[in-house]
Amino acid sequence: MVVVTGQNKVSGNPDDAMSSSDAEDDFQEPATPTATQAGQALPLLPQQFPEVVPLNVGGMHFTTRLSTLRRYEDTMLAAMFSGRHYIPTDAEGRYFIDRDGTYFGDILNFLRSGDLPPRERVRSVYKEAQYYSIGPLLDNLEDIQPLKGEKVRQAFLGLMPYYKDHLERIIEIAKLRAMQRKARFAKLKVCVFKEEMPITPYECPHFNSLRFERSESETKLFEHHCEVDVSFGPWEAVADVYDLLHCIVTDLSDRGITVDHQCIGVCDKHLINHYYCKRPIYEFKITWW
Repeated sequence: MVVVTGQNKVSGNPDDAMSSSDAEDDFQEPATPTATQAGQALPLLPQQFPEVVPLNVGGMHFTTRLSTLRRYEDTMLAAMFSGRHYIPTDAEGRYFIDRDGTYFGDILNFLRSGDLPPRERVRSVYKEAQYYSIGPLLDNLEDIQPLKGEKVRQAFLGLMPYYKDHLERIIEIAKLRAMQRKARFAKLKVCVFKEEMPITPYECPHFNSLRFERSESETKLFEHHCEVDVSFGPWEAVADVYDLLHCIVTDLSDRGITVDHQCIGVCDKHLINHYYCKRPIYEFKITWW
């Protein structure tokens, strides 16, 4: 009787014989593939989306058509729902977007029918449109108030040297003084002047602007620093001192800072002959709580 075992039959030919190490190599367990190898061996299929898409945006639920999300191909939403990217789902199968959904309805309304949000939500929707890279919505919002007016205001502030730096200085000085005094508020002096040259009763009254010709040596005689904490100016634009004061108060208020201001006089520094500075000085009161 012939018994067949599970062992390999060794050939009588020495050349055909396998070493024990070769045999062990042939019977080694296959190595566990790495993530890279697995990805190469099993490429992910494009994610398929239904025609009606349920969404969970930061905990708020929406439902819309797939074609609505793909309305403009150069947007983040179109890329997300193109099938090229994996989007996780929540426990109820809604596609999850990790973003505050408060204004996502306004985004969908524009994608659906071109509707724009009411004025009080324009700034917030604009921020969301930037995140989702919806160019047509950004263009439309920039052409309505308050963003249209903001573009004009920023064009004016672009003429103002070191405007943002001066705002930061106002905040830092006021904070330091309030902390030193352990007080609710702090006061500081701010000079806001439009004209570079001093204003005096001796100059021609129908000179709306005082940029008449002076020699370099004469100009240096008028150079000085008013005794204030922060100084804004000069600038060349139709907008006047009160317009700049409005900008300063608005930008500080947007940062949650309560500010009051009043004119407390002018700089009376004597420069030369009959010329005095006469730049207006304002007292700013910053209330911290």
